[in-house]
Amino acid sequence: MPRPLGELEDAVMTRVWRWNRPVTVREVLEDLRQERPIAYTTVMTVLDNLHRKGWVRREAEGRAYRYTAVSTRAAYSAALMNEAWAASDNRAAALVAFFGMMSEEEREDLRDAIRVVRLDRPDEGPEAAER
Repeated sequence: MPRPLGELEDAVMTRVWRWNRPVTVREVLEDLRQERPIAYTTVMTVLDNLHRKGWVRREAEGRAYRYTAVSTRAAYSAALMNEAWAASDNRAAALVAFFGMMSEEEREDLRDAIRVVRLDRPDEGPEAAER
């Protein structure tokens, strides 16, 4: 299970995920500088750390690298939710509490996700029990 990304790691990965293409340190730096002052070497170090941790892969391009996400933000979020849920001593109660925190729109997203999972697994769910 991945440990949560730090604030700067998340800011960098947000760009890598959003752009969904190989990125350079310079591109990430220029975008981050719209929000905060930051040094080139800091961004380079963060991307190198993310590479060592397995979050991005890199390919040499001249004297620099282009970085690409290994996984999606959705997969990262799912892994964090799974870790939190697994740590509960009462998973059902944790889910009830979590669902209770959701807005109606988020609950509708959850219903949509459940429908997608059922479509992927037609041998599970209430329809299968009727067979």
